[in-house]
Amino acid sequence: MSQIEKVLYTAKTHTTGGRDGASRSSDGILDVKLSSPGSNGGGTNPEQLFAAGWSACFIGAMKAVAGQQKISLPADLAVDAEVDLGTNSGGYLLQARLNVSLPGMERGAAQQLVDAAHQVCPYSKATRNNIEVELKLV
Repeated sequence: MSQIEKVLYTAKTHTTGGRDGASRSSDGILDVKLSSPGSNGGGTNPEQLFAAGWSACFIGAMKAVAGQQKISLPADLAVDAEVDLGTNSGGYLLQARLNVSLPGMERGAAQQLVDAAHQVCPYSKATRNNIEVELKLV
């Protein structure tokens, strides 16, 4: 397991009530009501928050790789993340799909960029060999 040598940022949240509660960041910028997936509780759920965080981080990783390789990225690049919550005989599990849109990029170059970003993205590293992940260039 890799160890952090220098901490760049620490996110701090306070959550109460679990899936049917609320979560607030220490700076107050994030302040959300939580609800169980599929319920009418009127809040978001951990899977949505994970999908949003991972997709944003993945775009950051693509930008970092593109910068290193001096590749121009389309202004309208996007990642649609899908995070499934499911079960098997061992209990609850997650699986995910990252659908990456790089309009106007040559398909081979776009695929290489996506593959490289998946190697450097911290969320991708954290999930590697832990959950099923599908990368799809759309």
